[in-house]
Amino acid sequence: MPDLDRSRNLWPQIADDLRKRLRAGERFPGTVALAAHYGVAQATTQKAVVALRSEGWLRLEVGQGNFVSEAQPDH
Repeated sequence: MPDLDRSRNLWPQIADDLRKRLRAGERFPGTVALAAHYGVAQATTQKAVVALRSEGWLRLEVGQGNFVSEAQPDH
């Protein structure tokens, strides 16, 4: 489990960690697996996922889940 600063909002920290993992070419797990990995509620990981989708890191396929976008942002 990654070391998160529990005195700050967790979802931005999770989003930062996920960006690093995506840059490294890691496969994107589902929100349930993410919640278990980070030791947080699924709603917290969902906020991070929504942020990554709005930035272009992920795309949502209805009924399928979230997938890494082929063209990742530069930031």
